[in-house]
Amino acid sequence: MADVTDISKLVTASDVRVIDFSVFISIWCGVNIDLVCSKESNKQSSLLDTLRQCGSLLSGYNGNVNNCLYALDEDCRTTVWTYGKDGEDGILDSFQPDEQLKKKKKISYVRKRQDVYQTLGPGSRAELATVLAFGSLFTAPYKGSELYIDIHESPRDQTMQLLIEKISFLSFVPEIMSAGKEFASKTIKSPFLCAQLRLLDGQFKNHWKTTFLGLQQKIESLRHDGPLPIHIFVMTDLPQGNWTGSYLEDLSRDSDAFKLHVLREKDELVTRTAKNLAASGNEKKFVFLSESLDRMKKNCRPPYLPDMLLYIEEAVCSCASLGFVGTAGSTIAESIELMRTHGVCSSRGPTEL
Repeated sequence: MADVTDISKLVTASDVRVIDFSVFISIWCGVNIDLVCSKESNKQSSLLDTLRQCGSLLSGYNGNVNNCLYALDEDCRTTVWTYGKDGEDGILDSFQPDEQLKKKKKISYVRKRQDVYQTLGPGSRAELATVLAFGSLFTAPYKGSELYIDIHESPRDQTMQLLIEKISFLSFVPEIMSAGKEFASKTIKSPFLCAQLRLLDGQFKNHWKTTFLGLQQKIESLRHDGPLPIHIFVMTDLPQGNWTGSYLEDLSRDSDAFKLHVLREKDELVTRTAKNLAASGNEKKFVFLSESLDRMKKNCRPPYLPDMLLYIEEAVCSCASLGFVGTAGSTIAESIELMRTHGVCSSRGPTEL
């Protein structure tokens, strides 16, 4: 994610080192990156076989590999990772599956809290390994507890405390923020409301009624109190051709009261930003990049372009001065709210509303 997330404030300190994943795979798996550009099917097939085997090894699926790789077999069902909390290592977590959940999910487990330093630090088997296969790394509240990482402060370890504070919010790189502000100032050109209505968002199917109700209430409030038309940036994966019979079609038809704006994958701003980002090499500013990988990125056709649409949409929504309506529980909505809280639209990049 170093190509889209600004991690400069993390790696300027000596406590964090990063490596681009493609570079890591090239070195770790012993893959000749030049073969990625090969048109010979036998070379491509051999490359894919090597990557599958290497990926299986890195995933920890086959367990530990001597002192090379240590694979954790704990997951979010059995473990909550903590750090530096007295008396918590090995105790039961506050959330345990009840009998109904056990029957419904056909699971049987006990959930414990483990100190990551005591379990994986000095003196542990993990210390001897070159690579730690941790699996998924995420944190999220769940029924009064926390999945899967519950590390929010470290008062006894100032180095760790400073790191936790730094990672509490990481903005997008300037190229993405500038694109979002450009769309807001040069395309929308007015104060606007942002509505996140992504059908493929994992939470939308659970909260779509509440989301649309909240949007309707917000729009009615703006319609009553403010000037018309109301500009609305719609962050959606539903093509406009499929809006027939929907609330979005009703809004788009009432052009005197509303003006809807959307971004699409093939829009010039999106493709230009992707090209700028690919050329900037943000992901390799802090790491060694092998010559063969650099050659691949220059010579492969078509050139690799990162998927930018979602990130630019989030940046646009961070600039929505009339407010934001998102889907409850959505990590995308949480990201946008965090950006808005930190005022990234007014504090970064060349364009200001």
